Amino acid sequence: MSKEYDVAIFGGGISGFSTALRLQSKGFNTVVFEAHGQLGGCAGFFSKKGFSFDVGATTLVDFVEGGVGGNFFKDIHLEIPKGEYIDYIAWLPDREVVLFRDFDKWQKERLEKLGSTKNHIEFWKLMDKVTEVFWNASRQNAKLPIQNLKDLIRAVRTIGIRNLYLLRYINSTMLDVLKKYKLENEKPLVGLLSMLIEDTVHSSVQEAPFINSALGTTIRGAGLMRANGGMKHFWDYLSANYLEMGGTIKRGNKIVNFEQVQEGWNITSTKGTFKAKKIISSLTIDLTYGISPDLIQKKLQGYLTQNEKYQGSAIVVFLGVPELEVSNHTLTHHQILLDYETKLGNGNNMFISISAKDDIISAPAGFRAVMLSTHCEVLEWQNLTETAYQAKKQNIGQYLIAQARKVYPDLAHNPIIYEIGTPRTYQKFTGRINGSVGGFKQTLKNSNSKAIPQDIGVRNFWLAGDNTWPGLGTVAGLISGRIASEYAEK
Repeated sequence: MSKEYDVAIFGGGISGFSTALRLQSKGFNTVVFEAHGQLGGCAGFFSKKGFSFDVGATTLVDFVEGGVGGNFFKDIHLEIPKGEYIDYIAWLPDREVVLFRDFDKWQKERLEKLGSTKNHIEFWKLMDKVTEVFWNASRQNAKLPIQNLKDLIRAVRTIGIRNLYLLRYINSTMLDVLKKYKLENEKPLVGLLSMLIEDTVHSSVQEAPFINSALGTTIRGAGLMRANGGMKHFWDYLSANYLEMGGTIKRGNKIVNFEQVQEGWNITSTKGTFKAKKIISSLTIDLTYGISPDLIQKKLQGYLTQNEKYQGSAIVVFLGVPELEVSNHTLTHHQILLDYETKLGNGNNMFISISAKDDIISAPAGFRAVMLSTHCEVLEWQNLTETAYQAKKQNIGQYLIAQARKVYPDLAHNPIIYEIGTPRTYQKFTGRINGSVGGFKQTLKNSNSKAIPQDIGVRNFWLAGDNTWPGLGTVAGLISGRIASEYAEK
């Protein structure tokens, strides 16, 4: 049996590792178990032939002074990583909309491009208010779901008594609010909102909770940043500082099971046995369920059943290309909606992320790393023969490249790297069952007051990760990590 750790963290993605950093920086002796050979999870990277590609999240949200990311680095006494704060273009079927980080520019752009009637103005006024209040609540350590009086007091304090009237929208969808302002048939507006909602809370205008959607569709204003050197440099930076603090990383250690022993836990991985006083699992709840003792399985079963139908995944094309192929636009990030009427996913709502010009960590000099990503359903990639799978994979890869050429006509004519990631790829490299990524699709039935709690009522055991906070990518990871660390500190 190895030495005893204060806290063991399962999973070295953004949620788990930020939890470990917080605790380690406060003097706790922590260990991170990561089944993969490197950190990052669904916000990780892979390298090939001098290129480094972001495999999931390509940008960091709210990594500004006073933001969720900024507060995280302040709490662990590190500088915010340097990066490029980006504006980007949304390519709608009949117009282009620039999503400016600067609020005044964005306010002008949205009225010019999406409508400026009284109803449009009133809709955006509500969106701005909800955004201001609930982003501030997120930055001031709001916690969901509310489980006790302390949580309720914290929610009221972070939202503010004078803003509690906004809670009337807690059971409204984005579509409900659009209908209130008679905007549900405004295709450009609804189209743009649909893109951003799918991208951030993995849901639809029809089903996404309004407050969550408002936050998701305004993350650009909260500061969308691609770190210099992409996720590779970001993870090198985090891991180096964690190790310097005295933390322990167990790479290639897949957790097999764990059991409660007196006040602590015995943990069995594929490479040994370990002991910890406390455990935080940032694995998805289905993976956590599979390795847990009966007591925890009984606590998780209802949440598994509740969210079974809300899983989703993604397809990503990774390209290493000569710089000339992407030199026709100054902005390096774009999002494309092909058709207002067609269901989103599989290319209809595709994100293009390109490494910065002088980023020689992501690509050799004279070249760029390009990532084309789109959402998809998990089931459509299951039960395929190897031949059918390879054909489906190649077809979607070529299709995404063809659509990206609407923005970059010369893209991928001479790629140095051409790789396609599918749900099967995510399943292989992150261990996620069926390649489900990004957290559950957010609906009124599984979010906010009905979200999976991080404290499920088992002593010295808590959850973190993208199944435990309502969407928003890297922001959600940091918030869930903060809440998990607060529990473990007690």
